[in-house]
Amino acid sequence: MLASLAAFAGQAAVIYKWTDAQGVVHYSDQSVPGAQKIYMTSPAAAGPGAPSNSNVQTSAIPGNAAKQEYSIIAVTSPTAEQSFFGDEPIGVALALDPSLKAGDTVTWHLNGQQLADQGPGTTQFTLPHLDRGTYAIAATVTDPQTGVTQSTPSVTFYVRQPSALSPQHRTP
Repeated sequence: MLASLAAFAGQAAVIYKWTDAQGVVHYSDQSVPGAQKIYMTSPAAAGPGAPSNSNVQTSAIPGNAAKQEYSIIAVTSPTAEQSFFGDEPIGVALALDPSLKAGDTVTWHLNGQQLADQGPGTTQFTLPHLDRGTYAIAATVTDPQTGVTQSTPSVTFYVRQPSALSPQHRTP
């Protein structure tokens, strides 16, 4: 029984969904007051390189029918649990099928905070230098005409930095 619980824990992720005062829906791996807890299947459970749509959140402005616009929407880079070392660039990419429709916007969130530097149609970019730590990135695609949104679950990745106490691990 314990083994089956451990297997479930390895395949499920918990994210939190909440709406701010401006009506913007947010998703994060960290709880905030009033957030709804959502259990999602881990992208890693589908196997490497196989984005799954079973863990996509779709919502709409009240009065509009919520329909799935994209059959695939997944953060493909970084991969779940990937580690980056030193000042290694961190490429970020979103897979969409069909490709991003004219007028649709992409909003990126790093650790639950919106990344303001990305344009509304950006599906690939490089993150600037990040300090040592654990990070979670997610994307939301919005059709402004219908209010339909589709969001990926957060993908957790790690940034490691060489230690001043361990000079043999410094990058040249």
